[in-house]
Amino acid sequence: MSDEAPYAGLTPDLVLDAVAACGLWPDGRLLALNSYENRVWQVGIEDAAPVIAKFYRPARWSDEAIGEEHAFAQELMDAELPVVAPLRFGGHSLLQHGGYRYALSPRHGGRAPSLESREQLEWLGRLIARIHSVGARTPFGHRGRLDRATMVLGPVQAVLDSSLLPGTLAGHYRAASTRLDDAIARRLDAVGPVHTLRLHGDCHPGNVLWTDAGPHFVDLDDARAGPAVQDLWMLANDEAAMRALLDGYTTMRDFDHTELALVPVLRAMRQLHHAGWIAQRWHDPAFPLAFPFAAEPRWWEQHIADLHELADDLE
Repeated sequence: MSDEAPYAGLTPDLVLDAVAACGLWPDGRLLALNSYENRVWQVGIEDAAPVIAKFYRPARWSDEAIGEEHAFAQELMDAELPVVAPLRFGGHSLLQHGGYRYALSPRHGGRAPSLESREQLEWLGRLIARIHSVGARTPFGHRGRLDRATMVLGPVQAVLDSSLLPGTLAGHYRAASTRLDDAIARRLDAVGPVHTLRLHGDCHPGNVLWTDAGPHFVDLDDARAGPAVQDLWMLANDEAAMRALLDGYTTMRDFDHTELALVPVLRAMRQLHHAGWIAQRWHDPAFPLAFPFAAEPRWWEQHIADLHELADDLE
């Protein structure tokens, strides 16, 4: 593998061999699932349910940080929460094969939640509160925090260092991102210190799967420390939806309503981070195919305009 093409050696045969190395018997059926940061496959197993094989992007997380992700998922499962945790083989959930780190999990299908349903939003709010009650027990030691360094400063530098940003727009992007970062910093200062805890971290509708039995949460790959509202705002399309989430949440756990003032900050951070993520990963052949618009100047022009609009919301 190489930094320029980190998954070049991840062939279907290697995926099957990695699963077989765990003592399972792949039947040859492979289905690539939608994932860009990592590579994720559904693998058919002889006379058993399929498993999900997740191959971690090299150098993104340390082994210790991945171990914390797995331990958190298992802790949530032990608390009888609907979270999918990796399987263990020989006492280990983080495995290695052919130079890649990977994990296997049971397959749990489902559909997206209905974010227009008050009943489903309240249900999600209760479950997220229970996740946070577990998350508040102990801190992460290796997974970092949801902060400006991670979500703003690093991504902005990645964009400025990238050939994706047209040279004619570099000054405009620098001015817009600096303005937005200043607005973010002022809002954070105005809100003041808030309690942080272990979070799902990326709790958007695509990471919640609904079945007739109810919802379950998947993909703790972005788990880190941050404020509770981070796991709520991406599920709330409007104020009424946030009220429904909080009505469910507060039946199980207290919520500091001053955190609602952080929602525009978190939204702005996510937009900055997304552009930086694409720029940083552009050498991965999957990214130009998935995000071809990022190679067009007009996309960066719109992104710069969006940053100014986000700053207007915060100022």
